[in-house]
This record gives sequence, structure tokens and C-alpha cells, in this order.
Amino acid sequence: MKMMSSRLAKLLCTFLAGYVALIIAAPAAAQDHSKHSMPAGATDKATPSASQQKQPIVESDQDVPQVEISPEQQKLIGVKTVKTAWMPMNKTIRSVGRIEADESRQTTVNAKIEGWIEKLYVDTTGSYVTKGAKLAEIYSPELVATQQEFLTALKWTKDAAANNSSTDKTTSSELNKMLAKDATAMLEAARQRLLWWDISPAQIRQIEESGKPIRTLTLYAPASGYVTQKTAVAGMKVMPGEKMFDIADLSSLWVIADIYEYELPLIKVGNQATITLAYLPGVELISQIDYIYPDLSAQTRTAKVRLKLVNSRHQLKPQMFTSVEIKINLGRKLVIPESAILDTGKAIVAYVDLGNGAFEPREIKTGIRTEGYVEVLRGLKSGEKVVAAANFLVDSEAQLKGIKRLPSR
Repeated sequence: MKMMSSRLAKLLCTFLAGYVALIIAAPAAAQDHSKHSMPAGATDKATPSASQQKQPIVESDQDVPQVEISPEQQKLIGVKTVKTAWMPMNKTIRSVGRIEADESRQTTVNAKIEGWIEKLYVDTTGSYVTKGAKLAEIYSPELVATQQEFLTALKWTKDAAANNSSTDKTTSSELNKMLAKDATAMLEAARQRLLWWDISPAQIRQIEESGKPIRTLTLYAPASGYVTQKTAVAGMKVMPGEKMFDIADLSSLWVIADIYEYELPLIKVGNQATITLAYLPGVELISQIDYIYPDLSAQTRTAKVRLKLVNSRHQLKPQMFTSVEIKINLGRKLVIPESAILDTGKAIVAYVDLGNGAFEPREIKTGIRTEGYVEVLRGLKSGEKVVAAANFLVDSEAQLKGIKRLPSR
């Protein structure tokens, strides 16, 4: 109230001074109270020009709202100030993750023909198999029939080749050439069908040399790893496309961590992370963010990020829980301590020390908050002192005196 009264008094004095100057500078005819008009051509020299009327009133530094607290009072309530400064900011995001199998290292073994499982070489889930190891043997009448067709086409091809070599160039030789060509086409078609059914080239050569079909089809492991799922049972009938084994290579694993929605702008692919497990106390595993999933959970308001871990010793197992710390370098920012700001709900205020016991309440705009510091986007300059302790008491004193803060500039 005192500040407002002082300002009104100043404006009133300015108005009266201008009015007195106008009276002194005006011609005598203009001061005549006898209702006579001013002489023609007379001008009012005291009247301000158009350019003078349009000039805005500039507030001086004395118009800045201030609250005055004597040094003795500052010492009594514990006022402390700090300077705003540019400093590197780092943020650590902590989350909980879980270990999962690397999806790119998982394979499925299924049946491509109809048949029956006659023998299982891997009969328990969790067994470790190497690439090329036998998994099961399947008997399929259709497979046996195709091998017989292959052997018949092979015999026709050989016979046609023998006839062509012993026959003169007559009409019958042309017929033999056509038959040989057809036999060769049938042979290649049968050979290709066997390859599609996972009969290896070595097995096909064995069929050619022995002249006898293989009774059962042997399934081999397409990759090394652990059998994570087994649906095959000895004696059961299988149909084309039916899954029999799932094999996972656990030498490389994924860690899936949850990141809150408000922290996502800080997360980027390549951020380094430290992973710890209760299973391995005192051991820190270093990894990097490999992928950020595009969806967000509606229930937890979190997104998932993926990290990769090497599991050469096979100590880590899927579904283990981990602690994940992601350290992010935010660069150099203009910062003040968190204790230096007051959040009123409508604005964020900091009290700037103007010297000689004067403090200015100033609205500021803040950014990232981390490790006890707040980034200042607008409202403060580097080197300005702000109240970092007892600012609540300073604000109470300002409220009691009716001092209103100005918006940030």
C-alpha cells in the first residue's frame, strides 16, 4: 500500500508541475477570465506536441517491487543467497527391468508332412541342443511314396540315357530323347519335393546309392539353444505346420525396462545404462538402450525400452528382475537450487537480492529438475543472486506489505 501511495503521489506531482508550466507559459489573453477569445494567430507554447503525447512512460528501477529486510533481520531468519550459474546437468533415471529371451535368437521346429513320431531324441523341456542335433524321427506314408517316385524317375532317366547311346539316329531315337527329358523333369520335381520336406542332400544321395527309400524323416535342430517348449510326444500324430519344439539361444538376452511418460523426452537410443541384479550382488553390467517401443501403457503410463546383455556364462535367466540406472548428460544449463523457487500454483517465483537489504519477487520459467537443481529458462541472468534459504519468510513479508511481483522479462 505504501508503494502504491508513493507512486500515485509521484504521478500527481508530475501532473501539477505540467499544469503550472502551462499557466506560466500561456499568453495573457489565454489567462483572461473575462470570456474574451485569444488573438488570431496566437499559439499555445505550453501545449505538448503530438510526438511528446505519444511517448510512453518508462518505469524507472525505483518502480520495481521490492521488499526491504535489514541485514539484522536476514541474519535472524536465516536468509542465504546463491548466484545463478551455468553448470553441466546430469540426470539419472532409475527403473526396474526384467530379463527376456532375445526374440531374434528363437526358432521353432514344426512338421511339414503328415505322419507319426516314431522316436524322440529330445524328450524333456529345458534340454540343451546343438545345431544339427537329432530331435525326432517321423514316419510318413506320403514321404515314402515320394521317395519311390524319385527312385522310379531315376531309373527311367538312366534307361533313357542308355537307349539314346545305343540307338541310331532314327525316329525312335527322337522318341527316346523326349522320354528321357520327361524322366529328367520328373526326377528333379521329386528331388525338389524331398528338399522342401527337409530331406537333406546327403540323404537324397543315400537314397540314390542304395535304391531304397528312407522309412522315417529325421528332424534336426536348426540352431543351438535350450528347448523352451516341447509339444512332441512319442507315437503322436503330427500334421503339416504343427509346432513340435521351440529352441531359444540364451547366449544373448534382452532387458525390458519401464520408463515413465514424463521421462521419455530424455531417453534416446544409445543412452548408457547400468544393470544390477539381486542374483549377482556387487556386479554391475553395462549396456545401452537398443530400442524404444512405440506404445505406452494406459494403466501405468510407462513405455518400454530394450537393452541387450551378453550371457556367455549362462548366469542370467529369463524373467529375472533387474535394477536399471540410465545416466543422461543434459549439457550446460543456467541453474539455481530447488530451494530457491516458490511454486504458488499460478507461477514460480524467485526472490532476487538487489543489495542493501532489498529483494525483488520475480516470476521465472523453469525447465529440467535434477539432483537438487532447476534449469532456468527465463527470468534470471547468470550471476544474479537469489534467496536459497528462508525465501518462504521473505515471501510472507512481501505478502504482508502488499508487494506484487512482476512477470518475468
